[in-house]
Amino acid sequence: MASASSKVHEARVELYRSKGKIHHRAVAGRFNTLRWTVVWITQLIFYGACWLNWERNGEIQQAVWFDIAQRKFHFFGLSLWPQDALLLAFALIVAAAGLFLVTALAGRLFCGFACPQTVYTSIFAWVEARVEGDHLARRRLDAAPWTPRKALLRTTKHGLWALIALWSAITYVGYFTPVRELLPNLAVGLVGPWEGFWLLFYAGFMYVQAGLAREAVCQHMCPYSRFQGVMVDERTRNVSYDAGRGEPRRAGARNGACVDCGICVQACPVGIDIRDGLQYPCINCGLCIDACDTVMDKLGAPHGLVRFASALELGGARGAAGSAPAGMGAGRPRVWIYAALMAGFIAAGLWVLAERPTLRVDVLRDRGTLLLETQDGRIENGYTLHLANLVEAPVRLRVEVAGLPGAQIVGERVFDAGAGTITPMRVTVSMPAGVELRGVQPLTFLVGGEQGGARVAARSTFILP
Repeated sequence: MASASSKVHEARVELYRSKGKIHHRAVAGRFNTLRWTVVWITQLIFYGACWLNWERNGEIQQAVWFDIAQRKFHFFGLSLWPQDALLLAFALIVAAAGLFLVTALAGRLFCGFACPQTVYTSIFAWVEARVEGDHLARRRLDAAPWTPRKALLRTTKHGLWALIALWSAITYVGYFTPVRELLPNLAVGLVGPWEGFWLLFYAGFMYVQAGLAREAVCQHMCPYSRFQGVMVDERTRNVSYDAGRGEPRRAGARNGACVDCGICVQACPVGIDIRDGLQYPCINCGLCIDACDTVMDKLGAPHGLVRFASALELGGARGAAGSAPAGMGAGRPRVWIYAALMAGFIAAGLWVLAERPTLRVDVLRDRGTLLLETQDGRIENGYTLHLANLVEAPVRLRVEVAGLPGAQIVGERVFDAGAGTITPMRVTVSMPAGVELRGVQPLTFLVGGEQGGARVAARSTFILP
């Protein structure tokens, strides 16, 4: 009974099993070069775009700027308004379809090369290697007792991580508060509450995610790793181990190409053994391929023991090595559906952008008074027109009414709308006395440039006794 009780006590469900801190081995190769190329490109865009300027209305402003106060997004010469939210929806759909397409073709390729978690983890890991040494030195440092040297190395590393996280936070907030204004304000402590919150939150989040959590994000926190399986099939090319060529493996084996050196495991940033087959934490970064190819070079063996390959290729079925790549083709409807969705929504987005109106009109009836009867018997209704001039240049607009016989505007009907502004205009519409119409009648406001051209129609109603 005691033995059974002990077994019951030892049996427990582990929802999370820590593998300890992973110090992956640095490797050189084409995939590592490609990953760092993507890191450089993405970070040059992120850190540099907020410093670019653009001239608008004779004034130099930040080229890429989310102007929350004016509810506008400036992207060089293009200014988008909340009314252009359809373009954002199209962009999100295209991004999702593109992610699904890449996953169907080559697994978690985005995770391995362009995901912000991967990019910033690579940067933080590079800093760690420069400060503490290679993967073996870092393991020895972890196991060593605390000494002044260890404290200095750890303080230096975490200090550099904090600086990178802080500068990234400043850059992020700099897209909402122009960075050339933000930095002087930071220097004298004049930072608003929302700016202060996002500076602290973004810096802290990056420090934890890229410096402390690292592979745990890919292994346990990322939802994409859990549902990627529904987007792949037997023709999807993932980072795979060619067991047919490599097995049986043992050090110095001559009947299997794998010599069980373990370098592929040491190079993996998420700490898995690719020889155990496809696993959800694998981010398809290709570092194990670079590591294995290095060993194959030393052995004088051909590359490809670990490579991007489909299940069909490794199984020796259709799509085997030497045949057509297992990418786009018949029998893969999901690939064509994802590609069609991308193409369709890209075309739709370009059409919406090309046909985007430069003027929008919203009509609000006077809520205080439904109608007003003048001394000569005329009936008047009051309106407020919100004229949104979506171009970065001032324009003079003329307002007219249509759809209701005898209706006319009383007073001023020509207004100046500033560049990229929403201008509220008070308008009074009058109907002559003695009309036979009664109750609520439809009315249309026509707004266009004073010099002619296209006019915008905005519908409303006119109330008669």
